[in-house]
Amino acid sequence: MPGDKKLFSFSEIKQKLVNYCVYQDRCHSEVEQKMREFVLIPEAREEILLYLMQENYLNEERFTRSYIRGKFYIKHWGRQKITSGLKLKGITEKLIRQCMDEIHPEDYYAQLAKMYEAYYFQLRGMKDYQKGVKTTRHLMSKGYEYEAILAVRETRE
Repeated sequence: MPGDKKLFSFSEIKQKLVNYCVYQDRCHSEVEQKMREFVLIPEAREEILLYLMQENYLNEERFTRSYIRGKFYIKHWGRQKITSGLKLKGITEKLIRQCMDEIHPEDYYAQLAKMYEAYYFQLRGMKDYQKGVKTTRHLMSKGYEYEAILAVRETRE
């Protein structure tokens, strides 16, 4: 029947979840979501989660730091968008603040300035103030703070 959960032994499920965590850093909510694919009693879920944490396969701080680095240095997201993404994954505000040091302030402003220039100069047929407004809106949608965008904008003028 469609929608049936897969049946595996406890040790097979445990190994599948170890492999899931080894492949890429995961947070608790992702692992719990993955566990829903299997038929498990609550005690078994808890035992697997505890095992993954004890063996350091599941580490919330490592996941958070990895997520921040990836979203900033690869996808070029701003701090606000990164924070929102982490909150959706159930990461605490305190841990997010603690791990934000993964983004070096010089890199942050250099990336923001580079994106500002690139977007601003691709816009055609508009007055400068219109280009500025449109560029600011674009960068805010990428998760950059309004104050940081204004600071970059002022250095250009």
